[in-house]
Amino acid sequence: MYTNRNIVLHELIGLKVKILEASDKKQSGSEGIVVDETKHTLLVKRGASVKRIIKKTAIFKFYAGNKAFTVDGREIDFRPEERIERSLKFYKNRVE
Repeated sequence: MYTNRNIVLHELIGLKVKILEASDKKQSGSEGIVVDETKHTLLVKRGASVKRIIKKTAIFKFYAGNKAFTVDGREIDFRPEERIERSLKFYKNRVE
């Protein structure tokens, strides 16, 4: 189950996402589904296109079920397989 604290530790692929802020202003406000993830980027499908969003320069809102979670990209700027180990410092500071 996703919570505000553990969202930084969970799988993000398949979640609906909205980019609240991004260094590329054209990406701010866009929404889609996370289809893949690399160490420094999320690939977000919007309609027929897939956009690459740089994690550490963006703020995301992820939707899981009927809940929404805001995440600073720096909290998830790791390889997916490294996230549990490296995101623990962010997990401890997040509010439930």
